[in-house]
Amino acid sequence: MHHGSKWGSGCMLKAAVVMCSISPVSVACCVCVCVGPVCLSVSQSIITMTCLLLGAVLLGNLGVCVTEQVMLAPPTHIRFDSVDYKNILRWTPLTNSTSLQYYVQWKIYGEPEWLDVAGCQGIHKHHCDLSGVTSVPREWYYARVHTSSSSSSPPPSSKSAWALSPRFSPRWDTKISAPLLRLNVTEKGIVVRVKPPRLLLRKMHSSLHYKIYLTHTGGEEKAFEINNKQILRDLKHKAEYCLQAQITLPLQAKSSARSPVTCVTTL
Repeated sequence: MHHGSKWGSGCMLKAAVVMCSISPVSVACCVCVCVGPVCLSVSQSIITMTCLLLGAVLLGNLGVCVTEQVMLAPPTHIRFDSVDYKNILRWTPLTNSTSLQYYVQWKIYGEPEWLDVAGCQGIHKHHCDLSGVTSVPREWYYARVHTSSSSSSPPPSSKSAWALSPRFSPRWDTKISAPLLRLNVTEKGIVVRVKPPRLLLRKMHSSLHYKIYLTHTGGEEKAFEINNKQILRDLKHKAEYCLQAQITLPLQAKSSARSPVTCVTTL
């Protein structure tokens, strides 16, 4: 017995609380030491029962020994939204909780390794720009997202399984925006200038094809291909003409929507 110890019962109880974070057995043993003078006067079975009961009480009151692992539901509708080779991954959260964080990874089809997307780790928004890592038009890509909780409810360690996107091809899956159309009327005719809506689109295609749709008041629509600049001649004087432009990619059998209708009157 240690009647002469300089450590008081409060110190020993504090030690029992610390040990509680390790295991119930550690708690029981620690309590036995704390009440050693009492335990020494009873049988070993009573000592064991007393330790277990006291340990259970401490575990219940402190609530720090056992934490239930909760699995979050993954986000849904993982998809690429690609316009003019600007490739944005989007997903739908099952809840709008601001405590949820999202982690995004990507890989090339056929490659075994998943890579983190810089700037899309532990984010709260529901989209991620993957244009930089999915910039090769001929490749096929996958992306995946999982959810993690940053609050105490659900527990901080909670996270979801990975949710996978469909396979994505910049070449085949990107949508092409309508070109920008500019008209200038001169004595020679209508000067037509067309350019792509984004520089990224021009970078991906060394030569773009443009189609012009021309209508005259009361007349039929005419369509013809041009380069990025052309003068329309042999038009009626003092007549209104309306034009639209469209980008075509013959090798991909793809075309953009038409530009808004622009009308001018010849001299």
